[in-house]
Order: sequence, then C-alpha cells, then structure tokens
Amino acid sequence: MTSRRVAELPVDPQFLDRWSPRAFSPQPLTRAEIQTLLEAARWAPSSYNEQPWLFIFAHNAEDLARFRPLLVDQNRVWADQAPVLVLIFARRHFTHNGKPNRHCMFDTGAAWMSLALQARKLGLYTHAMGGFHQDQAYEVLGVPADRFEAVCAVAIGRYGDVQQLPPALAEKEQPGPRKPLAEVACEGAYRGR
Repeated sequence: MTSRRVAELPVDPQFLDRWSPRAFSPQPLTRAEIQTLLEAARWAPSSYNEQPWLFIFAHNAEDLARFRPLLVDQNRVWADQAPVLVLIFARRHFTHNGKPNRHCMFDTGAAWMSLALQARKLGLYTHAMGGFHQDQAYEVLGVPADRFEAVCAVAIGRYGDVQQLPPALAEKEQPGPRKPLAEVACEGAYRGR
C-alpha cells in the first residue's frame, strides 16, 4: 500500500511510509530478515550505552502457539496471521551500578523504532500493541518481572489481504494522520494545550 500522507515540512519519506497495518500475510519471514530487524534495533542509542531492551521473538509454529495467547483477544483477531511476534521488555536498572534506569523505556522505544524503520526498508510491516497480558508474558517467557518492564508486543510480516480482516478493521486499514506540528512542539516554554 502506498501512503498518501503529506508532511508539513520536508522529511525523509521513510517516516511517512511507516505505519501499523493489521492485514498481515502469513508468509514466513526468513531467519536473515528477522536477524536484520533485530540488528537494526541493536544499534539504537541509549543512556550510558546501556541498551536496556530485550526482544523475545517467535517465528516457528511451536513458539507462535505460546506467544499468541499472550495477546488480548481484540489483537489476536488480526495479529494471529503475522508470521513473527515479538515481546519487548526494558531492563529496569543500569547494569553498571544497579541504580534505576529512568530512561529505559525511552531507549527501548528508540530500539523499537529502529526495528520498525528497518522493516519498511525490507518491504515488511510492523504493528506494536499495548494490548497483551503482561503478567502472563513474564511467566510464559521466563522474564524476571523485578528486572524487566514488559513494554509491548509487535506483529511483523508482509502486507496481507485486507478482506481477511473483520469489516470494522478493514474500514480503518490505512495510514493514520498526525497532529499538526504546532500541537506537539513548543518553542521556549509550554503553551498550555
């Protein structure tokens, strides 16, 4: 699908091209494609070069069968078609001194965006979801909740058949708009929006 988004100012087209579809093809991704996505995430910037992110992924039938029930039902309706699911976690404390890392979510978000942009370079799509069962994710994936924050789940794959979506979702299957720049950026001080 070609994006009809228009930026207010000149930006690299990759930012307009990235969006979060729900129509995924079940066609498998290669191991090389998956590793390339994770490699892009690995190079994201982070406070003290801590790299607090942890990406746990599923792409074979056995792992996908364990990951899919971690999603809330409304996301499973479409995300079950994706050939790759990822659960992203952020390490809560710095490894060099054990102190809380208040930047871990910010840094993990940068890693997620790196993965999302690399996906588009490969002709793939990503859709991050907050709708997943966090407590179950820790248990099923063996991630220690005292050390990591469960951030999101991500579906990854090629664009699929929109007709396979429920009608209410198919109607919304297009890149979304953005707020005007003036609503999200202020010069000098907060302007009370």
